[in-house]
Amino acid sequence: MAQDKITPVILSGGTGSRLWPLSRALYPKQLLALTSDKTMLQETVLRVADESRFHPALLIANDEHRFIIAEQMRDLNIRVEAILLEPEGRNTAPAVALAAFRLAQDDPERLMLVMPSDHVIGNQKAFSDAIEAATKAALEGALCTFGIQPDRPETGYGYIKAGPGLKNIDGCLTVEKFVEKPDRETAASYLESGGYYWNSGIFLFSAGRFIEELKHFEPDIADACEKAMEGCAKDLDFERPDAAEFRKSPANSIDYAVMEKTRRAAVVPVDMAWNDVGAWSALWDLGEKDSAGNVIDGDILVHEAKNSLLKTTGPAIAAVGVENLIVVATKDAVLVADKKEAQQVKAIVDQLKASGRQEHNVHTVVYRPWGSYETTDLGHRFQTKRLVVKPGAKLSLQAHHHRAEHWVVVQGTARVTCDDNVFDLSENQSTYLPIGAKHRLENPGKIPLHIIEVQSGAYLGEDDIIRFEDTYGRVKD
Repeated sequence: MAQDKITPVILSGGTGSRLWPLSRALYPKQLLALTSDKTMLQETVLRVADESRFHPALLIANDEHRFIIAEQMRDLNIRVEAILLEPEGRNTAPAVALAAFRLAQDDPERLMLVMPSDHVIGNQKAFSDAIEAATKAALEGALCTFGIQPDRPETGYGYIKAGPGLKNIDGCLTVEKFVEKPDRETAASYLESGGYYWNSGIFLFSAGRFIEELKHFEPDIADACEKAMEGCAKDLDFERPDAAEFRKSPANSIDYAVMEKTRRAAVVPVDMAWNDVGAWSALWDLGEKDSAGNVIDGDILVHEAKNSLLKTTGPAIAAVGVENLIVVATKDAVLVADKKEAQQVKAIVDQLKASGRQEHNVHTVVYRPWGSYETTDLGHRFQTKRLVVKPGAKLSLQAHHHRAEHWVVVQGTARVTCDDNVFDLSENQSTYLPIGAKHRLENPGKIPLHIIEVQSGAYLGEDDIIRFEDTYGRVKD
């Protein structure tokens, strides 16, 4: 098997519910800048940007995140092989299968480095060395995973029990078994006995070998994903597998579907300062602490607080005499949790879903391919929003059955279409768009356009929209 470069396959379909209220379904943690000035997805892509070793990355993403992901790649000025859109979530095995079938169309021997988009890797050299060892094993037909050297009896991760080393491949071991998340006593025994590693969820293998094993162990997944990719269609910067075929696939993880069953599994132990950032306590572990052990971000006032994570993107937080707390505030929600119970934040998200509320789903600021909007006030038969339109961008040509709109320009220049009229508005100018009028807003200028929109009418929901034309190929959103 000849191979010169590896294709990174980056999975970006999660919601990061344990990092609520900052991470939400339509703007999850991998799209946020949590550990640096770049988002976690951007950091992941940059980690494998060495063109001498890697092909451009193949991204697997949710449809709802597609424009944000494309924009973040443009911000990096990085070309990706493709942004492949899952018709719906089916866990990691079908997602990886889509990528494998796509890559195998060109070359079944092409190596895939499968990576989550929301992990931190602090030691790039150790990561690079581990990839080199895994590459040698993958070229011999192994399906490799990366085992993290444990430093504590962690109960939140699955474990891998390593066996003997692979013949003639330094740094790569056989896999004796995969172990579910243990209780604390069992985890402590793993740490003491040695030979156990945290399961990182990072894999390296050839596309053809993975497909071969998937067809053997999970033929229904393989069949559905192969047919979905046969019907894959281009859509602007994106690729869309056939939705009807993909939905026939059972949902399963790559671990359960393949890695725990195959006799070709291998593990590369690595100590690379890895963290899956699975809860707010991980951000406290990673963050820069003050003299009292606090990690502080935003408008924070502190008096005798200790060992706490205090973060706000909304109102000021004042913390007095507290210890070992997580306090995270956004414009519409505040989380207060004991640091030891950080994993339980998901229970609050489940409550929000069950009650029909939207704070788990969207922020007050909602991002669109043309910019963003924020609801600033909502009352009986009225709603006000602040719209920000990027230079050169434009909204769809649309109409509403139940609401009229007033637009006031507060910064930049607006080009307005209202039925047969097209005209420009400058700062402090405004216009009225009656119910049923076919209208469009665009920014012809070189600076962001800021608009205050006042809606009035009997129904103000986002689904009251008819699209006649759209630059971004959208039907509903």
